[in-house]
Amino acid sequence: MSTDQRSDRTVAGHRLVVAVDGPSSSGKSTVGAEAARRLGYRFCDTGLLYRAVAWLAVERGISPDQTAALVPLAGEVELVADRRGRLRHVEAAGRDVTAEVRGPAVDRAVSDYSKVPELRAALVPRQRALAGDGGIIMAGRDIGTVILPKADVKIYLYASPEERARRRAAQRKVAGNETAASGILEDMRRRDTIDSERETAPLRTAEDAIVVKTDGNTFTQTVATVVRTIRQAEAIRGGDRGR
Repeated sequence: MSTDQRSDRTVAGHRLVVAVDGPSSSGKSTVGAEAARRLGYRFCDTGLLYRAVAWLAVERGISPDQTAALVPLAGEVELVADRRGRLRHVEAAGRDVTAEVRGPAVDRAVSDYSKVPELRAALVPRQRALAGDGGIIMAGRDIGTVILPKADVKIYLYASPEERARRRAAQRKVAGNETAASGILEDMRRRDTIDSERETAPLRTAEDAIVVKTDGNTFTQTVATVVRTIRQAEAIRGGDRGR
């Protein structure tokens, strides 16, 4: 029997709600998706919702301060599951824009849009509804603090701005371009400031979150740590139910 098959059976009766938070490019979506695959959980990257709204707003020339025009865009974006139930794709106005929303233009714009309180309020109930049946890893910036404050497991992935900028540069294949890499780092720091200082749902570590520092870690090491943390929580939950 494979490891994945064993893990699926292990969680069958103890499927938890897991919140994974962290700053931009800390690995939330890639680590969360792989951990979900190994555990047989669903995965949701909530950041795609905000990216899709930002992309749509930019396309239509709607600025972050045009609240009346911005908020209705929340109803035009939809997360779409792949064959494994991972909500890693997004549609905007009926079109698959998963690739577009990960571009540099959206990187620069998304924090300005996502800090709008009315937009966040419009997206909160949709995110919470996804976690209703359990067995899900939900990644974002305010999952453990605002969206799912009673999540069974809260994990905060931390990586320094320099490490995150290096990863993003490698992802975009501009690692050897000092000008491009410097611009990515500058954008990263700007987004950190906006996300951490916004009045509504700022980026912060939940008091009961387990902090996983990923600087110097391989992807495999970080995934293993997250999977181990969730399995330990499953074991505890199983023991509590057996008493």
